[in-house]
Amino acid sequence: MGNHNFALTESERLAALADLAILDSGDEREFDAITRMVAAVLGVSSAAVSLIDRDRQWFKSRQGIDFRETPRDVAFCDQVVERRAPLVILDTLEDETFRTNPLVTGDPHIRFYAGAPLYLRSGHCIGSLCALDGAPRSHFPDANILFLEELAQVVSELIEARRARYQAHIAAQVVASTTDAVIAANHAGKIVYWNEAAAHMFGHSAKTAIGRDVTEFIPDGLDQDYSPPCETASDEEPARAPTPSKELTGVRQDGATFPIELAPAPWGDEANGGFASVVRDISARKKLRAERDSSRTFLKAVVANLPSMLYVKDSETQRYLLLNKKAADMIGRPAMHMIGKDDDELFPEQGDRYKQNDRDAISGGMPRQTETEFERDNGERVNIRTTRVLIDGPDRPGQYLLGLSEDVTEIRRSEADRWRLSRYDILTGLLNRASFLERVDQLINDAEPFALLNIDLDRFKSVNDQFGHVMGDEVLKLIGQRLSIIADEHSEIARIGGDEFVCLLTGDNLRSRALRISGNLIESIFAPISVGGITAHIGASIGVVLHPKDGDTIETLRQNSDLAMYRAKQEAKRQPCFFDDQMDAAERDRRTLETHLRAAVDTDEIDVAYQPIIEARSGDIIGFEALARWTQIDRGPVSPDLFIALAEDCGLIEQLGEQVLRKACRDACSWPASIKVAVNLSPRQFYSGHLVETILTVLEETGLPAERLQLEVTENLVIQNAHEAFAQLQQLRDIGIRISIDDFGIGYSSLSYFQRFTFDTVKIDKSFVSEIEGSQAAKAIVTAVVGLARQLSMAVVAEGVETAEQQKMLEDLGCTHLQGFLFSQPIAREEISHIVSASRKTASSEVRASAIQRTPILRNLPMKSNLAPFNTPVAVSKR
Repeated sequence: MGNHNFALTESERLAALADLAILDSGDEREFDAITRMVAAVLGVSSAAVSLIDRDRQWFKSRQGIDFRETPRDVAFCDQVVERRAPLVILDTLEDETFRTNPLVTGDPHIRFYAGAPLYLRSGHCIGSLCALDGAPRSHFPDANILFLEELAQVVSELIEARRARYQAHIAAQVVASTTDAVIAANHAGKIVYWNEAAAHMFGHSAKTAIGRDVTEFIPDGLDQDYSPPCETASDEEPARAPTPSKELTGVRQDGATFPIELAPAPWGDEANGGFASVVRDISARKKLRAERDSSRTFLKAVVANLPSMLYVKDSETQRYLLLNKKAADMIGRPAMHMIGKDDDELFPEQGDRYKQNDRDAISGGMPRQTETEFERDNGERVNIRTTRVLIDGPDRPGQYLLGLSEDVTEIRRSEADRWRLSRYDILTGLLNRASFLERVDQLINDAEPFALLNIDLDRFKSVNDQFGHVMGDEVLKLIGQRLSIIADEHSEIARIGGDEFVCLLTGDNLRSRALRISGNLIESIFAPISVGGITAHIGASIGVVLHPKDGDTIETLRQNSDLAMYRAKQEAKRQPCFFDDQMDAAERDRRTLETHLRAAVDTDEIDVAYQPIIEARSGDIIGFEALARWTQIDRGPVSPDLFIALAEDCGLIEQLGEQVLRKACRDACSWPASIKVAVNLSPRQFYSGHLVETILTVLEETGLPAERLQLEVTENLVIQNAHEAFAQLQQLRDIGIRISIDDFGIGYSSLSYFQRFTFDTVKIDKSFVSEIEGSQAAKAIVTAVVGLARQLSMAVVAEGVETAEQQKMLEDLGCTHLQGFLFSQPIAREEISHIVSASRKTASSEVRASAIQRTPILRNLPMKSNLAPFNTPVAVSKR
């Protein structure tokens, strides 16, 4: 649908809502009873009757909700109005549309939502009846949805009835305040109603007129010369045409007579009823007639220029009597060529269907709406929605059939577009995530075997980083085309994420077909992709699961296909990986370890060991690096590589990092004031935005001066989150904390980082130190780093020093500080004071010795620590 027509449709809906006169009205018992019922029956904390205005969501009734309205753009119910269908969100945090909604992330923290649309008889959807809760649901039965829809229908009827009462009240006010006299008398001719205008016209107040015979004021009476039946029209019979007005004589209080015009109408029934009439003084008849003629001309102009197609037919012959200009334009023929003819003559191929629609409306006696596809004379096909109404004429009841039609072609096209968008990925044209999940759910319910190929693109992020997201999208389009070409007739391809695709196979020989198609897909994706003047080289990793062998739920199959895909990515053999029990066992082992790690972090059981950092020139210990250590009861010592990576993956790293930082700062307070403590930071500790606040709090609690704390970050942090990382690091450096870049040289560093941020220390990775004796390249890299650091006034720490020869070469190259097993393994905090004391005595006796002659000062110290050593010291980061 184009923007113009969409605006018209939305404006009509808003007009229908405004016509209800319900917005900003007070609380009403009927609506409040329904929201209480919804909350009680569905077991939710909140329920509401929500109406969607132009820019806001307003609650006519609310249960358990503190606010009266919200902006429309955050309203869940706006989605119900847009979809015109019930909406259920079991867990808003799992829903891509609502997980960042302020009503989810903030008060009232909505986690579950269910809403059913509120429809008017006109077809407009004005809002929803909704149920909300602060806790997610695992399921929401169809019976609950049906219950919500049925109550929504009750709410809609209450709203319509409220409008009817409102209109009746208005009518009563109009009658009471109209300038025309309104008089009603019973069958005995006694006046029972007399409005203020009648009092003014006849000179008698209602108090003096009611109860008197109407002939005292209108000598001919209200029903003189009339014999219409008193009963109202039944559902089976059309109502009798209104009685034509008559000119009679009225008598004022002073006896003067004046011409009046009235049209009596029966009210009530034979037992309790009579006649009522609107009485008008027609002394200025000519003027009134001119006004009526003017009104008639205006009405004709309105009908002729209505923006909707309007026609009138004779209900017996079904021949056209009237067509307005819009009708003639829509059909494509002049009105004069159609008047007097029926649909058989005008539209031979479709006439029978049109005439049957007319007959249905005539026989039913009630307004009837139909929608048909109409082909204009020029061959254009349009969708026409027509409302047919039977109306009385001067000759007989139900003499005319009035048709009011509108072109809904754009609406239907828009609905088709929305359906297509809801089912297919807009970028690639493949099935989208929702369609894929629906299809898999259907296959599982039908107990049908299938294979699921989980396809993840390799190196796609580098395409986006190097060429931009526009080119990245073009690459994804071509990937989608290649996947579609390779898939066979019993397979379906879907894009379920940024660079994630799935292939769903049904039919026979699933395993062999999955192997063949996966291989073809991998080879196709590995082929160079040329688009927009660039050539991209990417690959694919595919994990395969079979239903029901590898799982009988969507969640299990997706989890197992992810495991297989990750295994395929790790092995990097350009081959698909089928899920097996070993992967499942590995995942169970990982989950068990995660459970133990959570418990260890919750009870603050992670230990901290310390490895000395030596000043090369003097041999003094100038600081210790804090290293996390965990000994699990059943497993024994757990490698930091394993448990720290696990902490990052499962969201524990922020809590673990704070615990290690607090212990390190507390321990450092007991050391000599000249000795610093270095603590590693994980890149993920920067994501929450609370890192600076946490570090300041720990320093305040422990009393450690900021100048004695050194924080070590990896190159990986900078490459992932440069802008945000530098901002937080600068805040920390401004208060005196020293910042070191760790493991330098093994990541994807850019020298431009040193222009954007002033690091205090650069640590050369142990991989270069271990090869420095035999590798000219390693030696050259160390020389370059030392030179760069010297120019930028940075200290240089060489990690992993294990031999005296490495020590000498590093000192000769200009490394200012050394660290490694040559000097000490990581030790427990209880050993720090002993190590520091021994270091100072040794350094004092050898301070004038050359670096090459000096024996490492800690090498022969006794190791009393009960901490299990690891060959690779790892702190709180994924190293």
